Amino acid sequence: MRVSLGELAVRFGCELRGDPDTPVERVATLANAAPGTLSFLANPRYRPQLNATRAAAVVLTAAAAENCPVAVLVCENPYATYARIATLLHPPAPLEPGTHPSALIAPSAHVDPSAQVGPYCVIGEQVSIGPRCRLGAHCLLGPGVRLDADVQLIARVTLGSGVSVGERGIVQPGVVIGADGFGFAPEGGRWLKVPQVGTVRIGADVEIGANTTIDRGAIDDTVIEEGVKLDNLIQIAHNVRIGAHTAIAGCTGVSGSTTIGRRCMIGGSAGFAGHISVADDVVVTGMSMITHSIERAGVYSSGIPFEEAHTWRRLVARFKRIGLLEGRVRQLERAAGIKPEQQDEADD
Repeated sequence: MRVSLGELAVRFGCELRGDPDTPVERVATLANAAPGTLSFLANPRYRPQLNATRAAAVVLTAAAAENCPVAVLVCENPYATYARIATLLHPPAPLEPGTHPSALIAPSAHVDPSAQVGPYCVIGEQVSIGPRCRLGAHCLLGPGVRLDADVQLIARVTLGSGVSVGERGIVQPGVVIGADGFGFAPEGGRWLKVPQVGTVRIGADVEIGANTTIDRGAIDDTVIEEGVKLDNLIQIAHNVRIGAHTAIAGCTGVSGSTTIGRRCMIGGSAGFAGHISVADDVVVTGMSMITHSIERAGVYSSGIPFEEAHTWRRLVARFKRIGLLEGRVRQLERAAGIKPEQQDEADD
């Protein structure tokens, strides 16, 4: 799409410093931009690339605009404004209502006439597909699934029985929602499967990344509230509840019956023990292991940053000697008549 800078400024509420008739057709990075492209600056790490950019215009803040060599669109939140402009310049393929001849649809299913059902989709009994939904190739919808308006299942998405997805949801390829949770009861040295009779309820405006899995509830439902963003390769276990507008990065695992609050940000490869709760507005940095509930908003970490190999080996050796050093300190305290401090509850 070809749009002038003047039109972009008016549409997205930016201050334009440059020729309003300059056209842009696509987006690009600062380093690889060319005439006719639009870029943005939000992260100060990329500030050195601004001076040499060849973009037609850059979206940035007023403070960063002073030394920009090309036209600028000034706004308070460059990244969000860029996202809206990029959506305009790179619109999705138009919806093509109808059902591909290879799709299999149960007689009791309802597919809105404005929806698009792609090749080799399988739609079970009592399924409801709302207006303007888009199902890519090889999607499988079990009995009783409900898709509200404008849901997109990109491709190869599997939804188990009774799963519901709210309006404007986006589910990327390979996602499985509503498979059985990991529920087994020990009996006589063996495992007895516990029926998983709940389902999964997903709110509006949720996006779920490729190959992520969300298990159905054991009794009550697994719930993903509105506006949640899940990255690729995340495991959400049975009866988890994730609060509205929380974002979770890739390879994170959330154990069963855990509740994560609203507006949380979870870094990649974090792990959550089961049956705990996390307050609203919590940030968990990558590789952290959350083993007990977090009751207050804040930033929490437990992953150890990398070191050079020889430094890491020395640190590990010191970790192993901590118990010996603690014993020596206790002996010295007793010899000096000093009462040892009580251990924190976290050390119990």
